[in-house]
Amino acid sequence: MLTKVKADTEALIALRSAIQKVATGPEYSKDLSLDEAQQAMALILDGRADPVQTAVFLIALRMKRETDDENIGILRALLESTKTAVAPVDEVVDLADPYDGYTRGLPASPFLAPVLAACGLAAVSHGLEAVGPKYGITTRKVLRAAGIDVDRSPEAAAGQLGEPDIGWAYVDQRTFCPAMHDLVELRSLIVKRPCLTTVEVLSGPIRGRQRTHLITGYVHKAYPRVYALLAREAGFDSAAIIRGVEGGIIPSLQQPASVFAYHDRGPEDSTEMDPTSIGIDRTTRAVPLPPDLPPPSQSGDEIATTVDSDAAARHAAALGLAALRGENGPTYDSLVYGAAICLHHLGRADSLAGAADQARAALDSGQALARFEALAKG
Repeated sequence: MLTKVKADTEALIALRSAIQKVATGPEYSKDLSLDEAQQAMALILDGRADPVQTAVFLIALRMKRETDDENIGILRALLESTKTAVAPVDEVVDLADPYDGYTRGLPASPFLAPVLAACGLAAVSHGLEAVGPKYGITTRKVLRAAGIDVDRSPEAAAGQLGEPDIGWAYVDQRTFCPAMHDLVELRSLIVKRPCLTTVEVLSGPIRGRQRTHLITGYVHKAYPRVYALLAREAGFDSAAIIRGVEGGIIPSLQQPASVFAYHDRGPEDSTEMDPTSIGIDRTTRAVPLPPDLPPPSQSGDEIATTVDSDAAARHAAALGLAALRGENGPTYDSLVYGAAICLHHLGRADSLAGAADQARAALDSGQALARFEALAKG
């Protein structure tokens, strides 16, 4: 059950004012200023807002459609509540998959960070156990099934990026932003996707000493511009925003995909990536779900979730470990493709094909597996 919050007078007035603006229908709703959006979200994250008002505020914003200023204000409030740690490395690659996970295929991306680490790029992923609207197979679930401690503090995770035999980490929203994590149950009751789903992937809990680079995904055409805008606001020096399967960071294995990118916080441009250009020719978009997965063991949202995400995560973990051992298949190809995009984006290879060669070498040599096992033992 949701904990009843005793909202203070300031919070009640501020949220009431915000709701009156954004929840008056298609003809009369008004946009919030950046400061108004930031204040409202800060009160929510401080635990000072009534849950009913919070839910009305978030869904009204969604129905009205958030403006750039509203998204930036909400992001600023989130960043103020996020515990960030600086890793003892100059550059960090932030792998920001959707926090609500995957439901139509098995994710390979939880294993991308050790591949990048083996290629010389310190990398971090982040997420949480489960959240609506999909309640899917999350990075946390997969890494835990593969033997990784997924509850380390941001400081401990940052330290792992500096370990010469590790170079990667996972950090959970529960540890780096408990205030946002406390909204998981409320978000489940809201049902529809609130703006929090957009901004939380930009929290950037681990930063590099000099530069931090965002890798994230999208589905709908309107989002690359929004993500680029918010990534600059969040302080990411560069970003690659990939039209990935289910909004994730790895594109389809069977058709070209767009990647929007910016460098040095400049303007973004678009490039088409084709998996066949690096020798990937699959008949499926992603790693397929096994046909014998059980139905959900407990209700999250039966409409969104048709399989047991924990059982699916175990399958994803087994395939991910096999790919790290150099075994060919859709998971292996997904890791090669995802790593190649990251390496090429950051100038570690002159071509996508050259970057793919680096990724395959990291997998085939066992270096990526060694990085994974070093963290699992730590």
